[in-house]
Amino acid sequence: MAKIKIGINGFGRIGRTVARVALQRDDIELVAINDPFLTADHMWKHGELKVKDESTLLFGDKAVKVYDSSCLFTLPNEIPWEDGGAEFVVESSGVNSDQERASRHLTAGAKK
Repeated sequence: MAKIKIGINGFGRIGRTVARVALQRDDIELVAINDPFLTADHMWKHGELKVKDESTLLFGDKAVKVYDSSCLFTLPNEIPWEDGGAEFVVESSGVNSDQERASRHLTAGAKK
């Protein structure tokens, strides 16, 4: 069975919880995270994760694309989910909570 590839928009309390669960499961693959306050430099300084390069974090040996896009607040349709390989997006920013705004992730390449 193919893994479900997910992206997370918003890497606060809920986004990090979703990431922990996804990384423990064999049927889900975390491929991308978007958060304007999440940078590889910040994560490295605070020792939370290992950094592969300026746009990639390592969860163990699993590389995950990071977008530190200000799109979190205004334009979810400009987050390159398709480039990261995300089929499903978990909207955990709290900003895009209505159907109209959340559906903008679909125009950026997410399937659901």
